[in-house]
Amino acid sequence: MRHTFFKSAIAALLVAGFTSCADELNISSIDPQSSASTEEMPFIAKCYSVLGLTGQEGPSGKGDLSLNEGESGFYRVTFNCEELATDELIWAWQTDDGIPEFTAMSWDASTTRVNWCYTRLGYDITLFNQYIATATNDDYRNEVRFLRALHYWYYLDLFGRAPFKIDNDLKATPEEKVGADLFAWLDSELTDLEKVMQPIGTFNNPAGFGRADAGAAYLLHARLLLNAPVYGAKADYEGAMAKVDALINSGKYALATNEKNGYTGYEQLFMADNDENPEAMQEIIFPIRQDGAKTQCYSAANYLVSSMRTPGMPDMGTTNGWSCNFARGALIEQFFPNIEDCPLTTTRTLFTKKGKMLMPGEEDEEAHEAASEDEIKQADAYNKSDKDGIQAAAGDDRALFYGGEGGDKLRKRKTDKITSFFDGMSIVKWNNHRIDGAAVHGTEFPDVDVPLLRYAEAFMIKAECLLRTGDAPGAKDLLNSTIRSRAHATPINDLTERIMLDEWCREFYTEGRRRCDLVRFNCYTTRNYLWDWKGGVENGTTVDSRFNLFPIPTTDLQNNTNLHQNPGYINE
Repeated sequence: MRHTFFKSAIAALLVAGFTSCADELNISSIDPQSSASTEEMPFIAKCYSVLGLTGQEGPSGKGDLSLNEGESGFYRVTFNCEELATDELIWAWQTDDGIPEFTAMSWDASTTRVNWCYTRLGYDITLFNQYIATATNDDYRNEVRFLRALHYWYYLDLFGRAPFKIDNDLKATPEEKVGADLFAWLDSELTDLEKVMQPIGTFNNPAGFGRADAGAAYLLHARLLLNAPVYGAKADYEGAMAKVDALINSGKYALATNEKNGYTGYEQLFMADNDENPEAMQEIIFPIRQDGAKTQCYSAANYLVSSMRTPGMPDMGTTNGWSCNFARGALIEQFFPNIEDCPLTTTRTLFTKKGKMLMPGEEDEEAHEAASEDEIKQADAYNKSDKDGIQAAAGDDRALFYGGEGGDKLRKRKTDKITSFFDGMSIVKWNNHRIDGAAVHGTEFPDVDVPLLRYAEAFMIKAECLLRTGDAPGAKDLLNSTIRSRAHATPINDLTERIMLDEWCREFYTEGRRRCDLVRFNCYTTRNYLWDWKGGVENGTTVDSRFNLFPIPTTDLQNNTNLHQNPGYINE
């Protein structure tokens, strides 16, 4: 395949309806085989790279799409759709394009950030189809088939339908697959991939880390089957359990449970050396690879680390504190049912000129507010509002929040008005530090590999399936012996559907999947569960059921008459 591929085929691609408008693909050469080399590795590297990168140059310039490059990466656009309109996060800057619509669940067919997601999925699938059609290495081809299935799963989960095309004929208009039909294709495709991909755990090692083997296919398949009723298919909880049992019985993975250098096993999953630390690697089934020197972008790890920090926070791990994403009150209440029990600094701490912290009631004419990082850390430890203090108060290793003095304002536990990054607790789950204390590749762009699929999900899926098939005691025992034991959390006494949903949040918050779980439990748009600012109301309200799915962009409907809009939406 020559470098002219995208230039000569772009018109047909647009007519085929895979993009939303005529300028949404950068039509400069992006074919990694444009060189004289016939090796397939450069092209498969491009296929993997689109999970975490946004173009060919990095961190910006020569973007894959002629959209806002920093905002249109695969992980960032899918994360926003799965997280920003849930009980977990609020984006501080409500004047940003499309952000109020996420916060209040009020998007429509013209909402920019929704359209970016739809476009990115279509662009990536087009790339994958080209590779699959031209590859000669079956192993590589099967890995890219998995990446394509992953993207179609996102189409199914977010949009309920997809412009479907699995060949490289750009003159052919994609058909539409909706709900159960798209589910059936994914079910069949993943069944086949489980047989032909490299065996479970093949790439769970330093040499292969980041490539997809059958373990990734089994876990994605289990997730698909768990959500079958949402997708218009028949419930298959036994099938989902069979898939995760294949992972559990393989002996190739394990939960990260051992503390190292003051970091819990759970914390190590989200640190800068999670691609080198065996404790983390044993749990991460499929990551998005990141490196502060070689994979510079404003999506993936950089988005996760930088958007949740502000200048002045201690142990930043990055020089980019964007001051954007903070915790909704409902997320804090997952760990503190009485939110007032969550430690928080409410008064600035004073220090003497010599750096001595003043206790309440003490005075000093030259006293100043905490300013240096050492002073802030000392004050935070005293107030128990640092990460360690909040973890201890929650009795759960997963409570990775910060309520201290770092930054220019004091924080709130829960806001009555969205005005700034300090209107909620800060989340410090994603951490650009190494477990061994060594230097990272860079502080502007983090090294943290993003665990897209990790082993803990297998236990969560099995527990939920047991619960839904009538074995609540078995589900409870499984959660207590694996997920909650690893977190050093109090065992669950009586497992209900709502507690199961809450446990999904506690284990996977800010990992790009919360909306999916809320929809499955019928808690996303309904009055069954209200959270702060749901529907744009401080204490939450119900929203129309159409918001269980995102709309198909109007421009795509205009380009492809095979496509239809989701119920309840008007084409803008």
